[in-house]
Amino acid sequence: MGPQRIICLTEESTEWLYLLGEAERIVGISGYTVRPKQARLEKPRVSSFLDGKQDKILALKPDLVIGFSDMQAALADRLIRAGLNVWITNQRSIEEIFQTMSMLASLVGAQEPAARWIDACREQHRRIAEQAKARGPALRAYFEEWDEPMISAIRWVSELMAIAGGQDIFEDLSRQSLGKDRIVTNAQQVIDANPQIIFGSWCGKKFRPERLKAREGWHLIDAIRDDQLYEIKSSEILQPGPAALSDGLARMHQCIGKFWSETKEN
Repeated sequence: MGPQRIICLTEESTEWLYLLGEAERIVGISGYTVRPKQARLEKPRVSSFLDGKQDKILALKPDLVIGFSDMQAALADRLIRAGLNVWITNQRSIEEIFQTMSMLASLVGAQEPAARWIDACREQHRRIAEQAKARGPALRAYFEEWDEPMISAIRWVSELMAIAGGQDIFEDLSRQSLGKDRIVTNAQQVIDANPQIIFGSWCGKKFRPERLKAREGWHLIDAIRDDQLYEIKSSEILQPGPAALSDGLARMHQCIGKFWSETKEN
């Protein structure tokens, strides 16, 4: 049976339960949820990312509340003290995302469809990696998660870039789980690394390539000179769940493919 009344404080668990055919268990979602669109029409919104409407959450009588990351610790603490069952996960890598998805599937008795989806996703990753390798050497890539201050890619994003054919210029920083530890302290570091392609996903705020182009000295960067700047929607890449592993990766793969096509034409 498992939990029958689930509140999802972040989007990835909502999307995953819909994919597994278990949407009827969800009784509340994050206000930032955009995937799937159907969820916003069907489910009450009870939280932002850092906070939630505790009275509304309690009124829905959930038997499980699911959240993500240490950033929701304060909210989780309040809900636990109110007597609710709360499950907070802290997945940061592709493999940890798969593991978390498998655990959630087990909780709702949907191991078989989960295993099929995960197997198909792993196969997609393998195919994309082969195609990327056939195109040419990995591109020097910079992923910007926030602009002021500049925050570089979290681990799963860095790993997905590698599959798509990009080498994260701040791969070492990606191992830091907290955004404050992935701050690029000096813009000169990006200039010196000279990325060939730049991805922007400003945490729900629209990415503005013209702002990067206006940064002092950035005209020297290959990606700026060649106009290889691409937005990846936050909902497709910054949620550690199905979207990033499928659509986010596919979008980066497409952008890198465009780079190679334009290179050959020139």
